[in-house]
Amino acid sequence: MGKVIAIANQKGGVGKTTTAINLAASLAALEKQVLVIDADPQANTTSGLDFSPDDDSHRSLYELMEGTLSVDDVLVQTEMPGLHLIPSNINLVGVEIEMINEPERESVLKRALEPIRDKYDYIIIDCSPSLGLITVNTLTAADSVIIPVQPEFFALEGLGKLLQTVRIVQNGLNPELTIEGFVVTMFDGRTKVHQQVLSELREHFQDLVFKTVIQRNIRLSEAPSHGKPVLLYEVSCTGSSNYLNLAAELIERNKPNNNEQ
Repeated sequence: MGKVIAIANQKGGVGKTTTAINLAASLAALEKQVLVIDADPQANTTSGLDFSPDDDSHRSLYELMEGTLSVDDVLVQTEMPGLHLIPSNINLVGVEIEMINEPERESVLKRALEPIRDKYDYIIIDCSPSLGLITVNTLTAADSVIIPVQPEFFALEGLGKLLQTVRIVQNGLNPELTIEGFVVTMFDGRTKVHQQVLSELREHFQDLVFKTVIQRNIRLSEAPSHGKPVLLYEVSCTGSSNYLNLAAELIERNKPNNNEQ
């Protein structure tokens, strides 16, 4: 059964969507079958994989969570072999209101994904920055959470609220949920504060911090405007190698003899 990983951080601008797109693409490049789900109404993962959120010919996560379409109906094949997408669009904003009287509304996404979990090695969910019902659904559906962290002190201050939300979900909705790890993004080793924040993260969270760091790289920021993961935009750049290394590290962590969580 595929592992479901939520990419979550309620703070914007930390590389969450960049991580969702490029980690998913890198896992596919390493011959894993991968599904990436855009659970953000802003639909940046959708457009970053060259699908227009305004194109009505593509069904979306909205219809899946609303219950009018099945998961197979909303899947689309991306340009990357082995990588499928469940797109998003602005309609997803309405889901929280429409599900307010739904029985077990926190588990809608988990139930919807059950029929296809065996088809994938990894299901990566790009969460909304808000900590509302959609994000609670993703955390209830997930086996683990990867938290991208920008190496700035304000970013560290915001982790407490997210970790509190994770604990609430663990205590009431998904006791099996774990923290997969923290991944430092937008890292510049020449900057003293970046080195200091990385050191503090590793001191506090120890092995939960991925060894791989994602360095600042112009190609990473350019790739979404071309609707491509960085691997398909510029395979030889630093961003491509960083995310391939992160994917390899994730796979290694999830080998049965290494999985101690």
